[in-house]
Amino acid sequence: MNAHEIDYKIYGDDMQFVEIELDPQESVVAEAGGMMMMDNSIAMETIFGDGSSKQQGGFMGKLLGAGKRVITGESLFMTVFTNLGHGKETVSFASPYPGKIIPLDLSEYSNKIICQKDAFLCAAKGVSIGIELTRKLGTGFFGGEGFILQKLEGDGMAFVNAGGTIVEKTLAPGQRIKIDTGCLVAMTKDVNYEIEFVGNVKSAIFGGEGLFFATLTGPGKVWIQSLPFSRLADRILMNAPSAGGSRTGEGSLLGALGDMLDGN
Repeated sequence: MNAHEIDYKIYGDDMQFVEIELDPQESVVAEAGGMMMMDNSIAMETIFGDGSSKQQGGFMGKLLGAGKRVITGESLFMTVFTNLGHGKETVSFASPYPGKIIPLDLSEYSNKIICQKDAFLCAAKGVSIGIELTRKLGTGFFGGEGFILQKLEGDGMAFVNAGGTIVEKTLAPGQRIKIDTGCLVAMTKDVNYEIEFVGNVKSAIFGGEGLFFATLTGPGKVWIQSLPFSRLADRILMNAPSAGGSRTGEGSLLGALGDMLDGN
């Protein structure tokens, strides 16, 4: 086994965090800013890339690996948490928005999972966090998550974030499902991922579901989220008070009247 073998426990329901137990000299890699708490003997180190064996080819190899992360919109740096004590120690990582943390044992999925670029939370040291070029240009331009997805490779544990309720579907060979592009969290490497137009201009303009959806074809496993963070952020901005402090109480008949009295 190349990746460190870690134990874990997930706490909470809608605002989860994962507690990872490390034996002496074991390590876990995480996105910067994801740590919630850690025991006294856990040491932090900021590194280029992910610290996996794929990025051990000297400084230029590490720099190239870190540069690929920039393409996905992530930071150049990652943080390694290592147990320098003599007994078991724990470090915890929290999900950044309401939803679930999905534990993935990569050895059970042919050592590779493809996920949204912002889904990764943390993983055992030795897991490679890279980029996955989509099969078609249309997927990149219209997929809603950018031209490049993340890929998690190795034989260790990895943890990804998802918003709202999580649906795990196993697709048979040739079985197809269509989902909102933002609702895709992760999929196994054999799932075919394409983008399709909704069908007609009327549906695209007035349907409220966007111009494109994702078509996933089996075989393989897919994880789907009910509340993408981008959708949650859009709703918050839509209902946020204006800079002038207008009354926008949801469901309130006095909201518009109050704005009129204020001269808005």
